[in-house]
Amino acid sequence: MGCGNSSLNNKKSEKELSCQLRKSTKDRQDYMGLIEVPDSYDGPRLQFPLTFTDIVLLVEAFKHQKILHAYYVLEVLFETKKFLKQKLNFTHIKTSPSKGLTICGDLHGKLDDLFLIFYKNGLPSGNNPYLFNGDFVDRGRNSIEVLMILLVSFLVYPKDIHLNRGNHEDFMMNMRYGFTKEILNKYKLHGKKILQTLEDVYTWLPIGAIIDNKILVIHGGIAESTDLNLLHCIERNKMKSVLLPPASRNSTEPEKMKVGEIIMSGIITPKDVSSEQLSKKEWEQIIDILWSDPRGTKGCFPNTGRGGGCYFGPDITTNILNKYHLKRIIRSHECRPEGYEICHDGKVITVFSASNYYEDGSNRGAYIRLGYGTALEFFQYQVTNSTCLKPLHQRVNVIESSAIRILKEKIISRKTDLTHTFQLRDYSKSGKLSVTQWAFSMESILGLNLPWRTLSLYLVKIDKDGCVDYMSSFQDIHIEKPVEEAESTLIETLYRYRSDLQMVFNIIDSDCSGQISMEEFWTTWKLFSSHYNVQIDDSQIDELANTMDLNKDGSIDFNEFLKAFYVVHTYEKLNTSNAKHSHY
Repeated sequence: MGCGNSSLNNKKSEKELSCQLRKSTKDRQDYMGLIEVPDSYDGPRLQFPLTFTDIVLLVEAFKHQKILHAYYVLEVLFETKKFLKQKLNFTHIKTSPSKGLTICGDLHGKLDDLFLIFYKNGLPSGNNPYLFNGDFVDRGRNSIEVLMILLVSFLVYPKDIHLNRGNHEDFMMNMRYGFTKEILNKYKLHGKKILQTLEDVYTWLPIGAIIDNKILVIHGGIAESTDLNLLHCIERNKMKSVLLPPASRNSTEPEKMKVGEIIMSGIITPKDVSSEQLSKKEWEQIIDILWSDPRGTKGCFPNTGRGGGCYFGPDITTNILNKYHLKRIIRSHECRPEGYEICHDGKVITVFSASNYYEDGSNRGAYIRLGYGTALEFFQYQVTNSTCLKPLHQRVNVIESSAIRILKEKIISRKTDLTHTFQLRDYSKSGKLSVTQWAFSMESILGLNLPWRTLSLYLVKIDKDGCVDYMSSFQDIHIEKPVEEAESTLIETLYRYRSDLQMVFNIIDSDCSGQISMEEFWTTWKLFSSHYNVQIDDSQIDELANTMDLNKDGSIDFNEFLKAFYVVHTYEKLNTSNAKHSHY
């Protein structure tokens, strides 16, 4: 598994890299010269070149809720990028009788889980190597702290601390799932520079690792078309975001206009859609290894649950492992009640290191210890003491209830379309359908590839004849309307795409004020509606925006605007003295 690049291409690449390095070094020096660390700063002060002492210093400071100064954050990011550029797409790791390896899965900004891993397993060092398998950030409150500890550890021990890219090491995913907001809140002055630098760091992270020529470690999974030889050769730094697929040379004029509009908005830069990009085949190869999930069913089919990658069966695993003379795949990407899961006859192992991922008690975290020539060891933990002793069936119940809650919110966001589909199949106008008709209707609108017949027991009322009261699909839940006169289809659409709207707005809101003028609001909406092909009458949006301009000063608090569309779970109203609203 290697690349056959010519010496001419290598010389050209070396020349380009040398030129880029000189330019980036100058940019770094120019910018860092403008940042001063005041004497009043009481957080950790890193000393470059970094040593083990800096890892300890950082861990202890973060335990006491200290914030690392932007100067040090940027220095770490610049240094990391420099080191990562020297790495191959796949890190080849060798264990030995005196040196094993610890493999950690998703951490998602959960600093306490990282502390607990270090408490149980020791801090990273030359004698205690780690492989962190992606998704370091997003969702959790301490993503920057988790990231800084991992990057500083990598800089101190670049041959013994290994970092794989996950699907959340992606600047556009960060806009959706919280990390961008965390950075801008913690680093108001230099946050944008940190985010710009991070965008480049992500692209240079290795996309996988191979241990002892036997174990493939990737964040997501594989597909029947996975080509490890090609993946070894791809220019990984051209993979900016999963949300930026390669532009086709045969793009239609509307598609070209759409890209142009998004560039004008600042969502992407011209370099992101320039000729220097991955081919469609290369892009799909990376998407598959970052986003795919194993399933018990044979074959390979689209991952409709995530909208990217595929579901791959045990036959696909066997074929790929045999083709490349490998024994096993270790991956992350999915929360598991016990923190890890073994499937496909022991050939695929999932490890997930963020405990209490959905809520307290929902799951344990885990990591894997791999010794030279020995069996894998699994270590489990859970941060919240009060939930440590909950048995498995109770933790599964918590996960299931959280999953049903999320599923109901997807259902209510398509209420108008679902109701129309139900009524088309209800020939007798009885308000009821067979379970099969109901399940077919759900899948035709939501496209989630779920076992709807089984889920019907949790989602709808079924009478003694086995017929579904289809309007009970929306029982115990509704979307609160900020304006009573607003049409339901508009409210559902805005709720369904609220995270995407937030992402677009975050970029347009250049001063990070949270306020948006009517003109900016329209720019946001036009970009959003064209990019996502949302068909909503502009007059409805205009009327809603004017209504939301409460003090009639020509501006809207956009965050409050989005928060106005929230789901109310009726059962929570009944079970609490004060109704709890779920904001997402």
